[in-house]
Amino acid sequence: MRKATKKNALYAQSGGVSAVINASAAGVIDACMKHRSRIGRLYAGRDGIVGALTEDLIDVAKESRATLRGLRHTPAGAFGSARFKLKGIEQNRAEYERLIEVFRAHDIGYFFYNGGNDSMDTALKLSQIGSQMGYPLVCVGVPKTVDNDLPLTDCCPGFGSVAKYVAVSTREAALDVASMARTSTKVFVLEVMGRHAGWIAAAGGLAGRKKGEPPHIILFPEIPFEQQRFLERVRHCVTDYGYCVIVVSEGAHYADGRFL
Repeated sequence: MRKATKKNALYAQSGGVSAVINASAAGVIDACMKHRSRIGRLYAGRDGIVGALTEDLIDVAKESRATLRGLRHTPAGAFGSARFKLKGIEQNRAEYERLIEVFRAHDIGYFFYNGGNDSMDTALKLSQIGSQMGYPLVCVGVPKTVDNDLPLTDCCPGFGSVAKYVAVSTREAALDVASMARTSTKVFVLEVMGRHAGWIAAAGGLAGRKKGEPPHIILFPEIPFEQQRFLERVRHCVTDYGYCVIVVSEGAHYADGRFL
């Protein structure tokens, strides 16, 4: 059996950063360091895939041990991220070929892309074009999305942090509204992320511990919005509790697909 050739690796962060994306980076770095027989240098793309396209790479080995350990507890994106979506291979083949060119120049045989749905798709396409061009490339998608909507994952890193944030924010806002509902605002609406998945909206429900506690209404993208039923429920809550707190997903829509 032929011995596996030692190759370098590239890690990149993509899209909106979460509170724990750097913890995922730390996991990738630790794993690469434990497999020195297979992985040589580990690079990180500055500002995500843009760094790979422009050959702006960070040699992770030059960072101190303390800095790398600190990634586990550091928010935001340490290496820089980017909202840069690569089009399909046939639409923009030149960009994919450019990436393979950079990988070849730096002897990169492993690509770790830390992001959401679009990033996983990019990793797949890179693997495909590498195969087409005769350049073996192992592409690994590292899940990251607060929406918690990546296929084949039970819980995406990032969702836990946003779930806590939304639950706490809902409870704090509800206490504010309750304190002045008699003479002022009686209805409060908190819009949260999650275009097509209601996980974040559902997390708002953690704010209430017993019947009658806010949020009184949660609107999900998976359930078509019924205006009359909604208004009746709002009136009912204001009558019974003196106020109404609503958590709504950004993707809430009518039965015909129109967003609210």
